[in-house]
Amino acid sequence: MNMAAPRRPMEIVILGLSLSSAWGNGHATTFRALIKGLAAEGHRVLFLERDVPWYAPHRDLPDPDFCELVLYSDPDAMLTEFGDRLRGADSVMIGSYVPDGIALIDRLAGMGLRQFTFYDIDTPVTLQALDEGTCEYLAARQIPLFDIYFSFAGGEVLTHLHDMRGAKRAEALYCSVDEALYPSQPDKAKRWDLGYLGTYSPDRQPTLEALLLEPARRLPDMRFVVAGPQYPDDIDWPANVERIEHLPPADHPDFYNAQRFTLNVTRAAMRRMGWSPSVRLFEAGSCGVPVISDDWRGLDELFPNGQAILIAGGTEDVVRGLEKDARRIGEAARRIVLESHTGQARARDMMDAMTTQPATR
Repeated sequence: MNMAAPRRPMEIVILGLSLSSAWGNGHATTFRALIKGLAAEGHRVLFLERDVPWYAPHRDLPDPDFCELVLYSDPDAMLTEFGDRLRGADSVMIGSYVPDGIALIDRLAGMGLRQFTFYDIDTPVTLQALDEGTCEYLAARQIPLFDIYFSFAGGEVLTHLHDMRGAKRAEALYCSVDEALYPSQPDKAKRWDLGYLGTYSPDRQPTLEALLLEPARRLPDMRFVVAGPQYPDDIDWPANVERIEHLPPADHPDFYNAQRFTLNVTRAAMRRMGWSPSVRLFEAGSCGVPVISDDWRGLDELFPNGQAILIAGGTEDVVRGLEKDARRIGEAARRIVLESHTGQARARDMMDAMTTQPATR
């Protein structure tokens, strides 16, 4: 199924976790930026999304103007209805966390697709789940079925996918940002000194405690904020930490631009493997808002530490970092994002991989 094609408008079908709702997941914003970039490059995308009850009340993009979005309830009926389009597409991609993903992958692999790829927006988490036998959207035996395994994580992760997991090709496809939606507003009044945007995760919570809640306790005259759903009721929030339960994507730019610094916290599996930049890094960077982040391999290759980001190993680093020149750091991050991490830049990365024969190893 390997394909090499000239640069021309391509028909692409994506089966992903969600495009219509960004509630409680980072997949929607990642797919939105990428697909808008593909549309800007002249490609046509059909996005197939399982209609699930937990996203239904929170659809903040029910009718995108940059692709065709179809919600389906029954996977078998969907494959029957769209079988011809799947077989006729230049490329078919299925993403991580798609409901009934294992069964769908097996069905798709047997349909004679021109090109079949996987987009893992959770690679370190996926690999850990595969090792533990708990992955519900991908089986280890299926990794060699894909012409390209696109990975949210790069660096050594790609070598691991090829050499240890049997991927035919493993290519980095980091998340990205739609820079038109995340403008810089340097003159906007700053409401908070440090903020964090993210759904509650047990393995991120200790880092959030060390890099935001404890600094808030030590700096009672500064203002902090945590936005995101699913935080337990028993968390001891300091008085100077504001809580926002859910922040729709349309409000993210104003949220970032109202902070002097914003915090990036990485899940444990992603820290261990490294080279796993969160979309929050690129969103904040596009806004020109400087990031304070926990540390992992590859981060300072994307954003030089002390110049375009502040990497914190603990509470003291954050306390000292909040005294730094925020504007200079934010401007440096913005230059990097606009050059290399927009949706259109990422779409070009994706098309380069899809239309280029791999080098002989």
